[in-house]
Amino acid sequence: MLETETVLDRRRLRRSVSIWRAAGLAGLLIAIGVLAFGGDKLASLTGEKQIARVTIEGTITEDRDQLKMLKDIADDNSVSGVLLFINSPGGTTTGGEALFEGIRTLAKKKPVVAQFGTVAASAAYIAGLASDHIVARGNTITGSVGVIVQWPEVVQLLDKIGVKMNEVKSGPLKASPSPFEPLDDASKKVAEGMVADGFKWFIGLVETRRGVKAADIPGLLEGRIYSGREALDAKLIDQLGGEDEAVKWLKDVKSVPQTAKVTDWKPGNSGGYGFAGMSAGIAGWLLGPAAGDAVNFLLRDRMISTLGLDGLLSVWHPSEK
Repeated sequence: MLETETVLDRRRLRRSVSIWRAAGLAGLLIAIGVLAFGGDKLASLTGEKQIARVTIEGTITEDRDQLKMLKDIADDNSVSGVLLFINSPGGTTTGGEALFEGIRTLAKKKPVVAQFGTVAASAAYIAGLASDHIVARGNTITGSVGVIVQWPEVVQLLDKIGVKMNEVKSGPLKASPSPFEPLDDASKKVAEGMVADGFKWFIGLVETRRGVKAADIPGLLEGRIYSGREALDAKLIDQLGGEDEAVKWLKDVKSVPQTAKVTDWKPGNSGGYGFAGMSAGIAGWLLGPAAGDAVNFLLRDRMISTLGLDGLLSVWHPSEK
């Protein structure tokens, strides 16, 4: 009799453990589904009107997933307006150009407002120019209108350590300027021509989108930065404030429904569904955003050094001088 009871208890225990395992697995799958599906898609399915918030941070490069997301927002009937949160020192000129064109295409279908964070300079300011209205904090760092190309010259260092670089190239300007040879006049002229062409394009955007004359704004042609208050005086932005002011502009001026909620949209790249992205998402869901950010930083550092960028740069950083 005792042996029978023991067997029955074991069976009940196994059933209980199986139920809890199934419940835990189901909970995990639901969490993963919510993270993978995203709030933007959920809002789209319910038909609830939303303001799509797009975050532009870090170094700006040409991001195909981000550009596709902008197209998806333009085609989503549940999106009534777009809020760009921009907090970036800039990036590549082509990255800024691609982002500008993507936002302008989106703005043909939806009203777009840009909210500048701590810094929105160079290529990040280009992204802001693509919006219909720019809101910045009084102490936001913005401006730095210009283009730069940089490279180190290590000729003297190589001479000291006894290293010589040999090369055979099809023409004197191929792969020039180069860090492995002194800058000559011909190579410098080519670099200056590219920078001048990019700068002319950038200035044209500022004048066209902001309705100003660059020469009338002190320091603009010299590439200076401005605080938000200075930028407002120079008509480089439209309003001082933060997200509340940006959302209010969409609702009051562009007739976005007052009930529309701000919903985060993120590029649906494969990296976000890998081990690092999923781990960070689950940590954020269980322990809070700070934990998710920490896991993401530890498992996949997505910062890009300006030394690794190819092409013309439109990026601001404080001078080391």
